[in-house]
Amino acid sequence: MKKVHFLRHRCKGCGMCVMFCPQKVLRMAEDLNQQGLPYPEMIDEERCTTCGICFRMCPDTAIEVNKPDTKKKKESEK
Repeated sequence: MKKVHFLRHRCKGCGMCVMFCPQKVLRMAEDLNQQGLPYPEMIDEERCTTCGICFRMCPDTAIEVNKPDTKKKKESEK
């Protein structure tokens, strides 16, 4: 499962998510969405910390962040 999922059809291309990403792992795609606007894309998923800042900065709720389930991970390590 991807750490961050972008709902391209909701994105208006403002770039707020890219601007505020502390890890600098997002960029605006060269492709356009259905409205003819650029949308964000992940460029380095390994460096993404799923902090959720991109989600919080998006005025269009066009981003979903899938946090890893650390509880399950800890239980399986026992």
